[in-house]
Amino acid sequence: MKEASEFRAGNIFKVGNELLLVLKAEYNKGARSASTMKLKTKNLAVGSIAETVYRATDKLDEVRLDRRKMQFSYKNGDSFVFMDQETYEQLELTEEYLGDNALYLKEEEVIDVLLYNEKPISIELPQQVELAIEYTEPAVQGNTGGKVLKEAKMQTGLITNVPIFCHIGDVVKIDTRTGEYMGR
Repeated sequence: MKEASEFRAGNIFKVGNELLLVLKAEYNKGARSASTMKLKTKNLAVGSIAETVYRATDKLDEVRLDRRKMQFSYKNGDSFVFMDQETYEQLELTEEYLGDNALYLKEEEVIDVLLYNEKPISIELPQQVELAIEYTEPAVQGNTGGKVLKEAKMQTGLITNVPIFCHIGDVVKIDTRTGEYMGR
């Protein structure tokens, strides 16, 4: 058990049967009342995000997860097949389970799979990925004032906005946290 005031972004704790990942932790020192800890968390089972306020001295059950390097091998229908880099065992995760993370997966990409009691809980993507533009409209001549963006479909199906100078086949860097263009 760990006090709420000791939690930081990236920590995981258990409430009932739910595993919660801390996305943001904010300590508030109370003048007359007790100090509080505002935690923005992501439920690892369903993917929902919530903000909860705890007293700084509340005890929370911290959970340690195992990390395994796994390579995304291929997509089989609505399942994604991963291969453990050490044991060569295969693991299948559904598209529903992966959620929006599936839009950033390229074949042969190595990622971290988080496990709790030998069961996959979540995947951890790098902060940015490089994806090829599969389709985008050509630039319109004369539309160059300011920061002009256009919609583009990436090789994985992700749809995001890219600068007007980007073309089909260009490889661009995408932020996996926001889905936004970062550069070429």
